[in-house]
Amino acid sequence: MTLPDPAVLLPRMATELTRHLQTHRIDTPRFIGIHTGGVWIAQALLAALGREEPLGVLDVSFYRDDFTQSGLHPQVRPSALPFEIEGQHLVLVDDVLMTGRTVRAALNELFDYGRPASVTLVCLLDLDARELPIRPDVVGQTLSLAPDERVKLLGPAPLALERQALASA
Repeated sequence: MTLPDPAVLLPRMATELTRHLQTHRIDTPRFIGIHTGGVWIAQALLAALGREEPLGVLDVSFYRDDFTQSGLHPQVRPSALPFEIEGQHLVLVDDVLMTGRTVRAALNELFDYGRPASVTLVCLLDLDARELPIRPDVVGQTLSLAPDERVKLLGPAPLALERQALASA
């Protein structure tokens, strides 16, 4: 299986996101990318939509449920939300949805800042390996990988996907 090209997926995702926002009568969404790949995808989507506005950035490291097991990643950065969360329509962007735990952590963090009016989830890839009932509203492509495979987004420019094999124990 060949991995898709993000440059091909993004215009279609932008069209689908526009349709989704119009259907739900959302005129002024606030975009938030999950560090790091989600930020790159959010920036690309904003460019594809012709929008120039502040982008929120979430680093969910402290909110992950495996924090005590895996420790803190050495490149933890503070989240930066240049707008209010309370009552806003948010577009939460991640690169790869796998188990759903990163998105759950992001939602927990967002709700610490306030109660949004809505959250639309956008993901470049859905690996269809969820452990939690979380599904994207807009997705570039759904893939099924072998249990020992992962996909990593490389970027920020150009964006590319790389297949990775997990090390055997």
